[in-house]
Amino acid sequence: MNWKKIGIIAGGIVVLGSVVGFTVYQSRKNVVTVQSGRVMREDLTSVVTASGEVNPNNYVNIGANAFGKITHLYVKEGDKVKRGQLLAQIENVQPAADVTAMQASLQAANGDAAAADAAYNTAVADLARAKADAAQKKLDYERAQGLFHDQLIAKQEFDAREAAWEASASGLQQAQARIVQTKAQREAAHDRIKQAAASLTHASDVLQKTVYTAPFDGTISNLPVREGETVVIGIQNQPGSTLMTLADMSVITAEVKVDETDIVNVKLGQPADITIDAIPNKVFKGHVTEIGENAIVRSTGVATSQTLASSQEAKDFKVKVRLDDPPQNLRPGLSTTAKITTATRAAVLAIPIQALTIRQRADLDPKGKDKGSVQAAAPSPTQAKKDKEEIQGVFVIRGGKAVFAPVETGITGTTDIEVTSGLQQGEEIVTGSYKVLRTLKNEAPVKIDNTVKKPEES
Repeated sequence: MNWKKIGIIAGGIVVLGSVVGFTVYQSRKNVVTVQSGRVMREDLTSVVTASGEVNPNNYVNIGANAFGKITHLYVKEGDKVKRGQLLAQIENVQPAADVTAMQASLQAANGDAAAADAAYNTAVADLARAKADAAQKKLDYERAQGLFHDQLIAKQEFDAREAAWEASASGLQQAQARIVQTKAQREAAHDRIKQAAASLTHASDVLQKTVYTAPFDGTISNLPVREGETVVIGIQNQPGSTLMTLADMSVITAEVKVDETDIVNVKLGQPADITIDAIPNKVFKGHVTEIGENAIVRSTGVATSQTLASSQEAKDFKVKVRLDDPPQNLRPGLSTTAKITTATRAAVLAIPIQALTIRQRADLDPKGKDKGSVQAAAPSPTQAKKDKEEIQGVFVIRGGKAVFAPVETGITGTTDIEVTSGLQQGEEIVTGSYKVLRTLKNEAPVKIDNTVKKPEES
């Protein structure tokens, strides 16, 4: 009898344990294991990282201005030069001869102009004499008219005085015509002086372009030619058309390409930390001095303003960051990386960036919209659009469940992002794993496991 009671009691215990175990199993079957973190206050710094190369702020490619053979190179690559210093000489036999010829032509033109001036002055004097003579002969003729009328002189004398007056009048007209002629000759002679002077200026300019001097103080950073080579006037940076590159290394910039998604946050004057591959383990300070206005297609390096067709390729913008204290051993073209500080915030609410996720509004209903109804009415277009609206937020752990909370964000730091609204300090949120955050449902039961993940789960 006692054994029978013991068996019944044991059987009841087994059944009860089975029921409890089944209940616990069912309750844990849909629990999601997550990792969590706390909403904390911290200082955030937003940084835009871009790569590029070191370049002087001011440099010039000295190109060939004339055709000819290089007779002298007075510098070599790496030399430091002063403004006006002689750099190179191209053969100048023909240009020098042209200058000599033009100088002789100018001297001859000056001589012709002097002779024309003298002839004009002589003509002016002759005109004055002709005017005086004509006036005298006119007076004699008028006096002779009165005397002849009173029969005090003979007809022959009267006719002689009349003829003299007419001759002097003709001489006056001839002198006036000579004035016009000599004046035209003088003007033509002076025009020939201008013509000869212009030709001399042209020849001198051609001769001057065979000599190359430094336009400013700097360093010869590139010298692709040698003495004896022939240079030609051509397209910039084509072989034979560029003699050398002169760089002002006193002002150094890091020319970097910033992604189009980050360029809106970059402003003039923002500080930057610059690292140069050739100088490891050292960080240089700088600030933004120039921001490009035209986008550059990343694959081709061509500005979008220079292309006829639109492109959906990734684009960058050129940004210049001036180094505040550049080292003396820098060379143009060295690879560099600039970390531009675009914003800073002190003691702001922040969460790990990976905790931020996106959900459609329809997915935030834990029970689903009319999922239990077989013949659910089709949503209106307005409602369907509203259901597809994407909402940014995080999952907050409340009562053992992951509750989706919409949030608004501010600046983004290296690993954390600022939260401007939607969360309170100290709240516990879901931070991982990435796979869980992609599929986690609103108000899903969760279990926290903040142990270190396995390498394959990272």
